[in-house]
Amino acid sequence: MREDLKALREQAEAGLRKAETEEELQEIRTRYLGRKGLLTALLRNIGNVPSEERPQFGRQCNEVKESLSAGIDQLLAGLASSKREALLQCERLDVTLPGRGVRHGRLHPVTQVREEICRIFAGLGFSVVEGPEVELDYYNFEALNIPKDHPARDMQDTFYVEDNIVLRTHTSPVQVRIMEKRRPPVRILSPGRVYRRDSDISHTPMFHQIEGLLVDRGITFGDLKGVLTVFLKQVFGEDTALRFRPSFFPFTEPSAEVDIRCVMCSGRGCRVCGQSGWLEILGSGMVDPEVFKNVGYDPEEFTGFAFGLGLERIAMLKFGISDIRLFFESDMRFLEQF
Repeated sequence: MREDLKALREQAEAGLRKAETEEELQEIRTRYLGRKGLLTALLRNIGNVPSEERPQFGRQCNEVKESLSAGIDQLLAGLASSKREALLQCERLDVTLPGRGVRHGRLHPVTQVREEICRIFAGLGFSVVEGPEVELDYYNFEALNIPKDHPARDMQDTFYVEDNIVLRTHTSPVQVRIMEKRRPPVRILSPGRVYRRDSDISHTPMFHQIEGLLVDRGITFGDLKGVLTVFLKQVFGEDTALRFRPSFFPFTEPSAEVDIRCVMCSGRGCRVCGQSGWLEILGSGMVDPEVFKNVGYDPEEFTGFAFGLGLERIAMLKFGISDIRLFFESDMRFLEQF
């Protein structure tokens, strides 16, 4: 039995010297020290050893077991250390390399224009209000003097959620909702996203509008012209020339388009202004009496004006941008210019 124990120890130690992986070491542990291992089998046959030699044989077996177990644990620790060192070398950081700079965020050019316009009208006493983008047909059309069979609906290609629910085509419904809740005087500005089925270099299915409304006693077209003149000169410069052209909107009467002298060619004529020297910038007019009746205002007592413009168009003219789609492509090279 002693010869068997000696041979077992030599075989195990030879195996340890050859083992190179964790799997090989665990296999040696199982083969020699496991419940069904060779050393365990020797201990089970200790009854074959003369009684006077059993204590000494038992101690020798335990010594072999502890020696092999310690040797395996030491080799496993060495492999783990080598593996960790190799991983650290692989993932080592070179602290002498220059650092990567943090890119600072900036406001989107459309947001910059919106905030500038809001600041200007805040100085004129207007307050900013908002409303739902998914709107009832009544507020988007009918309350604004555009019944279901009105030809003006053809002017706005509408996204319908249901028969009576639409994605708003303008922010004018906010004006109706505010007038239903407030008595004059009303002086509000309503910016927000709007939706129309249109897409090319100057139109997108979703874009941003900002509309204004002022209602009180004795408001005239002269007030409208004065407010818009102050506004446009602050946005495009004091030397900006502008003109009012008669136009049509279902919810204002009389109505006018407002043009400014072309900011690209200074009125000489170019591709942007169609060689006319003028750029259409916004629509405006005196609130139609029918709209006042829909919200419970007496048109004999109150008058008012409204106007609306596209923020992307203002941003394109202000910054010299030729394609509206650039605003929505999230190209950092474009956005970092503003």
